[in-house]
Amino acid sequence: MSDVAFQLLAIAIYFAAMIAIGIYAARKTKSHEDYMLAGRDLNPFTAALSAGASDMSGWLLMGLPGAIFAAGLIEAWIAIGLTIGAYLNWKLVAPRLRAYTEVAKNSITIPSFFENRLRDRTRLLRVASAVIILVFFTFYVSSGMVAGGLFFESSFEIDYIWGMVLVGGVTLLYTLFGGFLGASLTDVVQGLMMLLALILVPVLAFFTVGGLEGVQNGIDASGAELTGLIPADLDGLVILGIVSSLAWGLGYVGQPHIIVRFMALRTVESARTARRIGMSWMIITLVGAVLSGLIGIAYVQQQGITLVSSETVVLAMSQALLHPFVAGLVLAAVVAAIMSTLSSQLIVTSSALVEDLYQAFARKAPSQTVLVVLGRVCVLVVAVVAGIMALDRSGTILGLVGFAWAGFGAAFGPIVVLSLFWRRLTAMGALAGMIVGAATVFLWDAIEQWTQIPFFTLYEILPGFLLNLLVAVVVSMLTHKHDEEVDEEFTRTGKIVTLGAASQGTASQGAASQGTSEPGHVSAAAAADRNQLP
Repeated sequence: MSDVAFQLLAIAIYFAAMIAIGIYAARKTKSHEDYMLAGRDLNPFTAALSAGASDMSGWLLMGLPGAIFAAGLIEAWIAIGLTIGAYLNWKLVAPRLRAYTEVAKNSITIPSFFENRLRDRTRLLRVASAVIILVFFTFYVSSGMVAGGLFFESSFEIDYIWGMVLVGGVTLLYTLFGGFLGASLTDVVQGLMMLLALILVPVLAFFTVGGLEGVQNGIDASGAELTGLIPADLDGLVILGIVSSLAWGLGYVGQPHIIVRFMALRTVESARTARRIGMSWMIITLVGAVLSGLIGIAYVQQQGITLVSSETVVLAMSQALLHPFVAGLVLAAVVAAIMSTLSSQLIVTSSALVEDLYQAFARKAPSQTVLVVLGRVCVLVVAVVAGIMALDRSGTILGLVGFAWAGFGAAFGPIVVLSLFWRRLTAMGALAGMIVGAATVFLWDAIEQWTQIPFFTLYEILPGFLLNLLVAVVVSMLTHKHDEEVDEEFTRTGKIVTLGAASQGTASQGAASQGTSEPGHVSAAAAADRNQLP
């Protein structure tokens, strides 16, 4: 069997496994809440790996190692910013969002949470949020399909269209039937594949080139002009670049496909365990990606390999170092990174259509069966539209991923934070801030293109986030009216989160003293969570 046949076999097995998981999840999906949020029953391990896998996409195995390979450690600032942002997101937002979305009339989407939390009777806030999600995620999904098509075209010389159809079609199958649970369970497998790939490849390459001395000699011999984490020629533009990279971390709190995992957690207190698992996964994979780029310089120099582009360094090393079947699994990990993000985006986009637009204006409440069917139809429609857009490669810009990250972070991030931690936020304040944040992202990018002023190279998420925050606070202070029910929900959420944290600490001490906990144990915080809900 040829090397290519082994690699294609590994990818085929991976595809079959994803479809099987989707079928399993479909059997567990009985209601609309199951389809959109897995019945709020995700365990910490699944939630953590699902959030990580749906976040990173192909950037983790291709973009970051390629950037380090080409420019040096200065490109690692974005990884540092993302790590800080992800930690704060898990630490501060996850437990409170899990509690508050259930307290606020059992909201199962971010737009519905905004509406219920802020008592927006005009529906403008919910509709505006849903439209932002639809616009950005349709292009996001299309970009992922383009990435899948290009991957198969460059790796196996398979026609771009067929590569796109393969990635999009398999992702659509398990998402269409398995819903949120299917996306989350496949994310776990995909996250583990990404983790193993980013441990195995750099470690083998490290010993192959001769350890630290071999890496240093290889980098020196390559003649690559690399920069350190803090370049010697530090100037204003470099500082702007570092600040922009760190600002990526601000985006986490506003990404619907990531924070929806917090809403699906089984209990409030499980957020702490999920944070530890998720951050461990993230740190190991990011370090592995950075090391792959650095070691890859020496490996490529020593072995005389010619890369198609710097972003293929991990793929090239895996194909040279590993058995073709194992190398195929590494290639499958790259596809997994793309598909995990695609599936999450399809579910969130479907929820925006069904929960936030259709249900918000439906004259009578449809049955759970009808809602599940509608959710699946919307997943199919969005995938088809995105696929049609992806047929024209020149018309879909993969750089939109960074733009969409900024758009979500600037539009939703401050509103999520204020909704959770400031009781005086109003619907008008949230709507005004959201519009200003989204508009700033568009205008900032346009001004940079028109004027070429160096200051506007600053990543647009930072000014968008700050202006959103300022406008939301000012408008809320001008329009705030005391609402006893809103105030009570805010206070109750705080008590649930505090009780959950205290229970987690008690449970940890008990487990340490007793060795294990009994299966099926329900914590006091979980019971209180359920008992206090309306």
